[in-house]
Amino acid sequence: MRTRIRKTPWLLVACGILLSGCAKFDDRAAGQTFGPEPALSAPAGPRPELPEIDGSSGNGPAGPAAPRTSVPPPQGCTDFDKAVIATCLDTISALATLPGDAGFPAGLAAERRSGRVLQVGGGKATELAKLTVDAGGDGGLTGLALSPTYPEDQLVFAYITTAADNRVVRFTKGQQAKPILTGIPKGPGGNRGAILSDGHALLVATGDAGDPAAAADPNSLAGKVLRIDTSGNPAVGNPTPGSRVYASGLHSPGGLCKSTADPSRLWVTDRAPDRDVLYRVRAAQSLSVPAWTWPDKPGVAGCVDEDQLLAIATSVAGNVQILPVGPDGSIGGTPKVTLDGKNGTSFGRLQGMDPIDAQHALVGTVNRDGGTPVSSDDRVLVIQIQPNAAGGSGKD
Repeated sequence: MRTRIRKTPWLLVACGILLSGCAKFDDRAAGQTFGPEPALSAPAGPRPELPEIDGSSGNGPAGPAAPRTSVPPPQGCTDFDKAVIATCLDTISALATLPGDAGFPAGLAAERRSGRVLQVGGGKATELAKLTVDAGGDGGLTGLALSPTYPEDQLVFAYITTAADNRVVRFTKGQQAKPILTGIPKGPGGNRGAILSDGHALLVATGDAGDPAAAADPNSLAGKVLRIDTSGNPAVGNPTPGSRVYASGLHSPGGLCKSTADPSRLWVTDRAPDRDVLYRVRAAQSLSVPAWTWPDKPGVAGCVDEDQLLAIATSVAGNVQILPVGPDGSIGGTPKVTLDGKNGTSFGRLQGMDPIDAQHALVGTVNRDGGTPVSSDDRVLVIQIQPNAAGGSGKD
């Protein structure tokens, strides 16, 4: 369960957190007994000017977006944009916001190609773990989530590609990662995955490993949204008792996100061969009817659902797409494109995304993976999300 930072009129770029020691938890699959770990912490930092995805300043009504030309360009790993909380990283594929209560944003950032997981916020990024991954094609370290009971057990879950398969592993600071779910098919493509806590269990989006038929096969773990417990077993309450499968039909998922206002509202972004798509995920559903499609294939990635809007990062187009969401959970209009250099400051290609509170989110860049990096890339930044965004590109 993601713990939200208290809503404030401003947000600081560092994190002051104090986490409790570990409690006992189910460790049957990992075969390991975890002990108490030192609490993660980071010093406080200066208050930033946050880029808002509609171009407003946060102190008045939204207006036309404009690049913040007063911010000087980076010099080496020094980034003068106060929204940036970590620099000189590599391909930030996933983010997990750390809990806190003092308005200091911090999180864990996953590097797809290196397998490193770093704590960011409050100054220099520090390495929490380094996972062994096979980053060929779209594989590597692509998913990251905190345990549903993270304040007690300090567990972090990751979706990785190895030489043999795709899998889910778990780890804590200073301890070796342990696999909890192995044997997810691996292929020349379609290895990307994502993880999200639903407050009780873990939701895992898996790629089809280049075999669309596997996504429709109920006996395959490929191309699915799985729901598992923290030991990798089928979670209690799944559509089919004893099965990990929650929904089927994915190709190469980019992100999972859920609504804070409606716990039943769950989304997954996906990249099909001919288009990018957004699905609303329901139990026992075949993911065949998208909520939205992008024929231009912007590279849909991480997402955030904040009641009246759905914000989606893109790793090819390099922008954020904001879809208005109606009271019934349907998409209520065309997306607004922002943070693209024309409609707000551009940070280049974006991938990992995770909410901080109802107005703010962490976003990571992947400019060192096919983009045009600046000297401080890749970066983690904080953006301010505004409601009631509408207008933009068309629907398929």
